[in-house]
Formats: sequence, structure tokens, C-alpha cells
Amino acid sequence: MSAIALVGSVTVVLKPATLDRLLLPFVSLAAGTLIGGALFHMIPEGSAALDPLAASMWLAAGFVTFLGLELFLNWHHSHSSQRTGREPVTYLILVGDAVHNFLGGLGIASTFLINPAAGITAWVAAAAHEVPQELGDFGILVRGGFPRRNALLWNFLSALTFPLGALVAYFAAQQFEVSGLVLFGAGNFIYIAASDLVPEIKANKSFRAAATHFGFFSVGIALTLFLAMWNT
Repeated sequence: MSAIALVGSVTVVLKPATLDRLLLPFVSLAAGTLIGGALFHMIPEGSAALDPLAASMWLAAGFVTFLGLELFLNWHHSHSSQRTGREPVTYLILVGDAVHNFLGGLGIASTFLINPAAGITAWVAAAAHEVPQELGDFGILVRGGFPRRNALLWNFLSALTFPLGALVAYFAAQQFEVSGLVLFGAGNFIYIAASDLVPEIKANKSFRAAATHFGFFSVGIALTLFLAMWNT
């Protein structure tokens, strides 16, 4: 699962002009998969074991935490004497991905411990979801100021929390309650998509660009919805 984060390496062979044309469609795809993953996967899963108020509090906590984190990053970015040229959303994407992958490792490993066949099915579904999301994340990192090689490296490092989560699940042997953390992660994803990604893909100068971005966004939503329906 961690190796899927390297899927962005397919873009290394592309010319810079070609990559520039693909970045916003990748960002649109990432926005769709982030929102779809939160709405169709993480919120239903996390809400199942909690009462509605507690579930809402965890979701709100994830949203508010990332708002505070971005405000701090924006302040630091504007006051730092050593400018990196990297947009704050790139750091949010890496943190959000690390949280998401950790929770994914917890959930899939826990499923595998109960039923290996079900665990393999859950992994396949998650892997299918990760491919477009990682492509989109790579596009966001490059557009946000990361060189392509650095974007691949940091995207891969953020994915290493998946086996960490799996190890925690293995040693905890189903005693670790993650419902609240799943909703916290969903709040992170909704904030990133709604606050940073959707406004960027809305700034279109032509009908063709608007249609393309909406199409990729819709594909991201549809993929996560299909996986949720297929996995029930």
C-alpha cells in the first residue's frame, strides 16, 4: 500500500508543459476522492460505533484542527525569513495522508485478523481508491512548490504510516477503538478539499477547463461511491 504513493513517478517522463496541463485535473481528482472517501467511507464507518453528537464532535475537531494548522502555516509562511516557495496546503496534504494511511492500516489489518479473505478484499478496495488519490496528491505537491522527486519522496514517507497502523492493530488485537480517529480524519479530508482544492479548480478561464475539472472531480466522487457500494 505504501508503494502506491510512488504512482506519481509515471509523470517523471512527462515534459514540464504536459505536466502543467495535467496538474489541475489531478488536483480535481484528488478533491473528489478526498470528499468521497470522507462521505462514503470514513464517516459511515466511524459513526457506526458512536452516538450522533460524539461523531459530530470528532468530525468537527478534525475540520477545526486543520483550519488552525493552516492558519499557523500561513502565518509562518508570510513571516519566515527563509521562504521555501511551498504552499501551506502541501503540508496539510502530507499530514492528512499520514493520518489517513495510519487509519487505513488499522482498519484493514483489523479486518484481516478477523477474516483473511475479507481483509484481502478490503485491501484491494483501498488500493483502488489510493491510486487516483495519490496521483492527485502528487499533483498538489508539485503545483504547491515541491520538485517532482521531492514530491515523490515525501508522498512515499507519508504513506509509511500505513504499515505502522497495521502493526498497532496487530499488537492491540482488536482492543484499539479507532471510531473517533476515523471521523477526525474525515474532518481533515473535508477541510482540505473544500478550503484549498475546490477554490483552486473553480478559478477557470474557459468553459473547457471548467468542464474538465468538474469531470475529474466527479470521477473521484464516483470512484469512491462505487467502492463503497461494492464493499457493502
